Amino acid sequence: MPTVLVTGANRGIGREIVTQYMADGWDVIAACRDPDGAGLDCETLALDVADPDDVEAAKRTLGDRPVDLLWNNAGIYPDKGQGLDTLSYARWLEAMHVNCLAPVRLAAALSGNVAASDRRIMAFTSTMMASIGRDPSGAYAYRSSKAALNMAVTCLKHDVRPLGIACCLIHPGWVRTDMGGEAAAIDVATSVTGMKRVLDGFTMEHTGRFLSYDGSEFPW
Repeated sequence: MPTVLVTGANRGIGREIVTQYMADGWDVIAACRDPDGAGLDCETLALDVADPDDVEAAKRTLGDRPVDLLWNNAGIYPDKGQGLDTLSYARWLEAMHVNCLAPVRLAAALSGNVAASDRRIMAFTSTMMASIGRDPSGAYAYRSSKAALNMAVTCLKHDVRPLGIACCLIHPGWVRTDMGGEAAAIDVATSVTGMKRVLDGFTMEHTGRFLSYDGSEFPW
């Protein structure tokens, strides 16, 4: 039975990832800061992705257990609705830590677990808002931290390729969640169904690509 480990699994997209992989019969490890309060009906892992000690503890808990799909989904959008005049530079640094550094730290820590599996995939939830080619404006912290994630994973793919691990950057769509808002275009089920379809066909040939939930490719 394949295993998926999902971060940010307590709500929104992460929770729907848990639900759909459970329905497909996968062994699911749902990681979040407070699993006891999340009401998740699967194996859970207490993990604050921004805490290096938590990452080390997660690695000790997993030991040598294979993880077919490591899905770095946890993220924050600290400057939603803020302009340059109200931008918090402390929160910007927090966004860089959570959205970029933390996923790479976890990927490095668990690379051996992913390499020991049959599927050997690392997925990273990115966003169309990270695309410089779309000539964006506003949301300095969120956009730049996710753009930094895109670059970091582009570098990471070279280091994990010898282990047989493929890396996927994926845009979930504009989704109706706490982060996306009620006006967003699609619901979480549509988003995750699409992303799962992309990952089901993902191979080393595609590693490092920046894809949308519908399979199309995004400009960098």
